[in-house]
Amino acid sequence: MASVNVSLQVIPRVRDERIYEVVDRVIEYIASSGVKYEVGPMETTMEGELETLLEIVKKAQEICIKEGATRVMSMVKIDYKPEGVTMDEKVGKYRK
Repeated sequence: MASVNVSLQVIPRVRDERIYEVVDRVIEYIASSGVKYEVGPMETTMEGELETLLEIVKKAQEICIKEGATRVMSMVKIDYKPEGVTMDEKVGKYRK
C-alpha cells in the first residue's frame, strides 16, 4: 500500500502542568513505532501505511488514559491518494 500522511493532535484531560508530560509519552510511542514523523507545535504528522498509522492513533488514546487522563480529545487529519503522498513533497522546499 502507498504511504499516506496522518496528523494527530491529542488533548488529554489532565491538570495543566501535566499536559506536555502526557503528550510527550504519545510522541515517545510514535518515535518507537519506526514510522517517519515530524513533531509540530500543534500536532505530530506521520507517514506510512494507513492501517499502521490508525493503530498508532488508537494507541495514543490508550496512552493518555494510562497516564491519568480522564478523557482525550483528538484531532486527526488524513491525506490519502492512491499513488501515495509524502511529507517531503509538501514541505521539503521549506526545510533548510
